Amino acid sequence: MRQLAIFAFNGEMTCFAHAMLNALDLREQGHEVALVVEGTATKLVSQFAGGYGPFGGLFNSVRQQGLLAGICRACAAKMATLEEAERLGLPLLDDMSGHAGMAPFIQQGFDIITFA
Repeated sequence: MRQLAIFAFNGEMTCFAHAMLNALDLREQGHEVALVVEGTATKLVSQFAGGYGPFGGLFNSVRQQGLLAGICRACAAKMATLEEAERLGLPLLDDMSGHAGMAPFIQQGFDIITFA
């Protein structure tokens, strides 16, 4: 089995939904999966708060299964969702000049998959 880090950059709802679906499916197939929410995808955090919206339940499943590695702190600040991410207790990643870096995942043996 593989270690896979999915970086979701695209803020379009169905693209992000596919990143979450793939994270869940890959985990079900026995892979270790880490989902990182980056770029404009961080604006979707407020739409998933409390499991609401068309994909809120999917987001909650990702969180409950421990697949959400984190949200990019700098991008969440830019997309005005940093406070919401903090309120929800979502892990914030900022190891690369305030952004979520890929290097820590690569150093741990993860392959990187991007949804851009």
